[in-house]
Amino acid sequence: MRVSRCLQRLQDLRLLRCSWQTARVLQPEPHGPRAARSNPQQHRVVRGFHCSPVFAKDPRLPGRLVGEDDKKRQTSLVAHDDLFEQIAMGAKSKATFAKVIDVFNKRDIRRRGHVEFIYAALRKMPEFGVERDLGVYNRLLDVFPKEVFVPTNFIQRMFNHYPRQQECGVQLLEQMENYGITPNVETKVLLVQIFGEKSHPMRKYQRLMYWFPKFKHLNPFPVPQQLPEDPVDLARFSLTRIANDLDAKVTVHQLPCSDVTESGEEIHRPYILGIQSPGQRELLAKHDPSRPVFVEGPFPLWLRSTCVHYYVLRADPPLPQDQVEEAYDPERSFYFPLQLDFSLDRDVWDEEGFDVEDLDEGPVYAMCMAGRGDQATLGQWISDLQRDNPVLGRVPTLFRLDPGPQHLQGGGDEESEPRHRLHVETEEDQAVLDEEPRRGRGKL
Repeated sequence: MRVSRCLQRLQDLRLLRCSWQTARVLQPEPHGPRAARSNPQQHRVVRGFHCSPVFAKDPRLPGRLVGEDDKKRQTSLVAHDDLFEQIAMGAKSKATFAKVIDVFNKRDIRRRGHVEFIYAALRKMPEFGVERDLGVYNRLLDVFPKEVFVPTNFIQRMFNHYPRQQECGVQLLEQMENYGITPNVETKVLLVQIFGEKSHPMRKYQRLMYWFPKFKHLNPFPVPQQLPEDPVDLARFSLTRIANDLDAKVTVHQLPCSDVTESGEEIHRPYILGIQSPGQRELLAKHDPSRPVFVEGPFPLWLRSTCVHYYVLRADPPLPQDQVEEAYDPERSFYFPLQLDFSLDRDVWDEEGFDVEDLDEGPVYAMCMAGRGDQATLGQWISDLQRDNPVLGRVPTLFRLDPGPQHLQGGGDEESEPRHRLHVETEEDQAVLDEEPRRGRGKL
């Protein structure tokens, strides 16, 4: 009771003081003793209004200040993007990116706007070339304030404590997952300091650490992170990856070079690389000279974010009446017997052939990659193949080239025309195919 009475008296004294100050402000100045005697009512104390103490401590701001704050909030996202451009000044590197993070950390000790800054930094990482750097991701996690978003009871954990900040942390870990970056112990320590052990970013980290080691070395044909910059080396790597035979040999038919003709015109010759295995040479040697072969392409091949194109030399599948069953060697495979000793023989639908190049859509005889996908460049590849495959001199070659990203060469390179007889497939060529004379390589 004494405490409540004391509080009531203090409140009455505070109101009395406020009313006395208000009355003093509203009281006009007397101009003399007569004015004071003639107006005795001016000495009356004006009664003050009862108001909450919170109202006195939290006065309303003018309307113009509120409008200025709204404009600042709208331009905060743009300011973070401009911060990268202002500090980079054209030189975008890892050091510049780290400098931007340091400038933001020193700007405000409370790290206001850190979520918008992290989202802007994640978008800018590919431009600065740091999208695969684990240290940069850890520095971005360090931007979060520490021990602020950690839930203190089970209710906060159950109702997703600070969802906006947790979603930003999960988005950062998802970008690391997309680029195949495995977190380390420093990442775990930062997540525990920022969000606690029972949070969504921490669960995302645990899932990454469980699955990444299992799938990291699962691919038997891994693609390196840094691909060769030289187009010839990249084509050699791509052809070796396409071919499934370790005995396949890559041949460099032509390196990129520039020649000057007698008229002074400069001609750029593209690179031509081909690959062929001994099994493909055997299939091509058995090819019927009366049936044409086709050069088809370009077909895309993706190596991470790089796309290359290749061309194939193939033929149509043989007709059923032309197929000849060859006796297979029983010792060809020691793991899968081709003939059973007991009464149950192989089924009707069992395949006895093991030629990977002999496909249902036709056998593939060779593959190549070239700097240009025009007929003259690919014709030179066919002419060079005749050295190891003389049957190509008696077989007509038809081109089925689709418009692709390769830039087509004009008709000015007359001297690069191959010695082998080349055709572009049309309906008339298919109609008179059997009536065309078969001319050899030496007759051209």
